[in-house]
Amino acid sequence: MSVCDNRAVDNLCHTLAGAAFGEAGLKHTTRFGNVTLMIASNLPDLDVLVFATGLPAVAFRRGWTHGMLAQALLPWMFAILVFWLGKRRQARFWPLLLLSYLGVVLHVLMDVLNNYGVRLLMPFSGRWFYGDSVFILDPWLWMSLGLGVWLARKRVHVRPARVALLVAAVYVGVLVVSARASREYVVEQWRSQHGSGPRSLMVGPFVATPFHRDVIVDAGETYSTGTFSWFTRRVAFDREVVPKNDAHPAVRTAVAADERIRAVLTWARFPFYRVESTPQGDEVILRDLRFGDRVGGVRAIVAASPGSSRPTDP
Repeated sequence: MSVCDNRAVDNLCHTLAGAAFGEAGLKHTTRFGNVTLMIASNLPDLDVLVFATGLPAVAFRRGWTHGMLAQALLPWMFAILVFWLGKRRQARFWPLLLLSYLGVVLHVLMDVLNNYGVRLLMPFSGRWFYGDSVFILDPWLWMSLGLGVWLARKRVHVRPARVALLVAAVYVGVLVVSARASREYVVEQWRSQHGSGPRSLMVGPFVATPFHRDVIVDAGETYSTGTFSWFTRRVAFDREVVPKNDAHPAVRTAVAADERIRAVLTWARFPFYRVESTPQGDEVILRDLRFGDRVGGVRAIVAASPGSSRPTDP
């Protein structure tokens, strides 16, 4: 397994969002208000502890600690802990609880905005939800929120933080509307060229270029990739397609024999396989087209004898 795991919206941005709400005035509702907001805004990412285990990380991430049950319980657990640690310093429980809820829910909502996905209904359903609106690492959010927090602290005034939150909200709102409109446009163009709509697709964001989008279309046995630009209002599909190879005999054997491959498939949105011959047998490499070899890759060697599979690390 690859140990690289892009954060759904990185923890720097989560922390800055919590700090901005604190500097906007909420930190004054109770002692430890600011630290509560910043930590609670990262609390669902407790699932990073999976990296200390042998479990496939991507199969566990964005699930239990991001689902509706965790959103209900984590703020209570954290607020009780902070209140217990700070009760001698006049910490107030109910404001701590409200700030904890704000941080946790804000974290999940921010994570939903990107193309990594969140299983919002866990543990009752493993369905993934994708916003495809904001890139995983967004420097514009870093700058707006960071500047707002810095100016609010420098000037000892809430206005810069409130302005930063408003700017960030408007920016995200524009990206959400843009994502929906670009998706509809790509579907329309695909239907006009192929006579029917795609099985599924992603029209996702690029880093720092909100008016350009990455396109992946499930065309059945293959994926078509391309880009969409609001400047030219044009979809440019690549000439080469990406075969899924999911019907290859070695792939079927590997999926049946290797638990890690099946685990990654619970996360993969656009899975595809490479099959390469080696002296030990066929090497099956599973990737997700969203991230290529950067996140979630897994390999298995399918030996010549039927039904045998030996997993290996990429």
